[in-house]
Amino acid sequence: MTLQLSSLDAIEAAVWIELSRAARDKSHAWRTPVLATIAGESDGELRADARTIVLREVREEDRALVFFTDARSHKVDQLKVRPAGTLVMWSPALSWQLRCAVHLRAVDDTPEVATLWERIAKSAAAQDYLSAQAPGSVLDGISPAQHRDAHFAIVTATVIAIDWLEIDRHGHRRARFDAGRRDWRQP
Repeated sequence: MTLQLSSLDAIEAAVWIELSRAARDKSHAWRTPVLATIAGESDGELRADARTIVLREVREEDRALVFFTDARSHKVDQLKVRPAGTLVMWSPALSWQLRCAVHLRAVDDTPEVATLWERIAKSAAAQDYLSAQAPGSVLDGISPAQHRDAHFAIVTATVIAIDWLEIDRHGHRRARFDAGRRDWRQP
């Protein structure tokens, strides 16, 4: 179901509408984008790191996409050193790909985080943030040990630019949306 929007303003508005839907609708294809960050140096060269995240909130007025993570995760360490990242999303229903260049910021010690944790702590999702070991740690067995200390963090990805690509058998279209600038691009 391709929308075939013709103006850059309409496309950008539709992108933000779909992003907002994705944060609310668990079945939306953009609900689980891939986040790529810079992992650091390996043998003297920078390397990329990518993982799937769950989009939890969209604040269009701030151009912000929000997700949660374990505060001890590698991505938190990476974004503290290099806060640049890219979120990549594909929607088969729309035939749209988004690549969002973002500036990342993680917080784990604010009143907002504490309030949100109080709500999450009562759900099954709380287990994601209660492991005794950090994500990626080697385990002695199949199940990680749990404890009471939460390691919950909110990551805000402020969108710097959006690269929109529509895949269509009659011709692909591409546009870029930066703060205050919109233009068509060669697909």
